[in-house]
Amino acid sequence: MSTLDYNNAFAVGALMSVMIGPVFFMLLKTSALKGFRAALAFDVGVILGDITFILIAYYGSRNLLEKIKDDPRLFVTGGLIIAAYGVITFLDKKNKKEIDTSEVEIPKGNNYFKLFLNGYLLNFINIGVLAGWLAVVLAVGPNLGMDPNLIFWYFVKVIIGYFALDLIKITLAKQLRTKLTPLVIYRVKKGMGVLLIAFGALMMLKAFVPKETIDDFMNSIEVTKKN
Repeated sequence: MSTLDYNNAFAVGALMSVMIGPVFFMLLKTSALKGFRAALAFDVGVILGDITFILIAYYGSRNLLEKIKDDPRLFVTGGLIIAAYGVITFLDKKNKKEIDTSEVEIPKGNNYFKLFLNGYLLNFINIGVLAGWLAVVLAVGPNLGMDPNLIFWYFVKVIIGYFALDLIKITLAKQLRTKLTPLVIYRVKKGMGVLLIAFGALMMLKAFVPKETIDDFMNSIEVTKKN
């Protein structure tokens, strides 16, 4: 796997971590009210939920990806899914007051198992998270030749990037909760939506650009970075 792939994996993990939603605010709330360890237990549950979704997305689409991994239509399909996810994110008008998790109870005392379970279930019931991971699998799998070993380590680095940013969120919970006004959240979600739409469009473009041209372009970027 190239250096570019490693960097991309960490960036994907960080992007998934900052997706604004109930889990995001519940993590901040748990950290602010219960402390670092409680938030960590909750976050481990969240990450296990993400790993479950990654496995579902990978094994649910593996046979299809194997059959059409060299078919340009795969890039069109994957790009459309990512772009659609971006459009939904961009058009979502919910603000912090509407998606805050004040109605979700945090277990009394530091019951780490219940916090862990809350994190897992709150993440797992969000079908939008599965759609996000499915889009990532569709984008990454063909680029890694559907090699199980490369895909495994790619997603290990995705989860590391995700967890690293979550640790920062937990540490800065009180400051983040006061800074995340409805206007800020609205702008962040708009920005993420635009990024996802752009990424989806670029992926669809790959269906019409020869693979050799893309490889040459990627190699030129790596050479430039090394210099």
